Amino acid sequence: MSAALIAEEAAARAVPLVAGVLGAGGVAVAVLPSKVRMRAELRRRWRTWALVAPVFLGAYLLGGGGTFVLAAGLGVIAVSEFVRMAGSARGDHAVLVTAAVALPALAWLAPHRLDLRAAALLLIAAAVPSLLAGDDRSGFTRTARTAFGLLWIPVALTGLVTLGETGVAVGLAVALGDVGAWCGGTALGRRGPLSRPLSPLSPNKTWAGVMGAAIATALLLLLLGAFSLPLWGAVLGGCVLGDLLESMVKRESGVKDAGSWLPGFGGLLDRIDSLLVALLLTMVTVR
Repeated sequence: MSAALIAEEAAARAVPLVAGVLGAGGVAVAVLPSKVRMRAELRRRWRTWALVAPVFLGAYLLGGGGTFVLAAGLGVIAVSEFVRMAGSARGDHAVLVTAAVALPALAWLAPHRLDLRAAALLLIAAAVPSLLAGDDRSGFTRTARTAFGLLWIPVALTGLVTLGETGVAVGLAVALGDVGAWCGGTALGRRGPLSRPLSPLSPNKTWAGVMGAAIATALLLLLLGAFSLPLWGAVLGGCVLGDLLESMVKRESGVKDAGSWLPGFGGLLDRIDSLLVALLLTMVTVR
């Protein structure tokens, strides 16, 4: 049985679970009393989840071509948000957009070509715009930012194609992990040792949130029949480090959000920052 067919079956099995979680979440946000400070925000987030979940699972139900379209679409939008934050030039943007489409295509049609040769070409591609422009003032900085963007976004998103059924589990577990982190931070992060922030980069992210994410991700992976310690560690690492990584980029860029078009979240990068790191860690740790 092909990896794409196995992924389709995994997505089909996950549909009732996702529908149940969305249904329970919808009821929960609908009955929130008006005095709850984040009621409107939580309702916007739930509506976004209700739209995103069918798109994510639907891509896997369509097979390899569906996951390619999903990864490439996410990549093109995400790199465009990254370019705006980084202040990248037009040539750097072109390299990132090309990679956002080409790498998932390779992952779908010729995954054996995603090796050290591809990594070498990506490094050269990151430098080409600055080299051709003769940029001796900021060329190295531009190249470094473009190389980081290539690894962070297009390379990570190839995991949606290559990981198969594991990609389904990672995507859903990261989504629930973000919810668990919010619940844990809200319930346990007000005082005591668990209220300590993880990093000055994101003072609202506490150890209580890590605990909440750990419980939520483990529970979902168990329900999906995909739990293993390496996979759980990769997903939890993505939930913890992904937000901090994007916060670092945003703080240096002087912006609050990567965008403003995604209700309840901001931009696409604000929504998939944890997923990107989780996919990278999964590709490294899970065989």
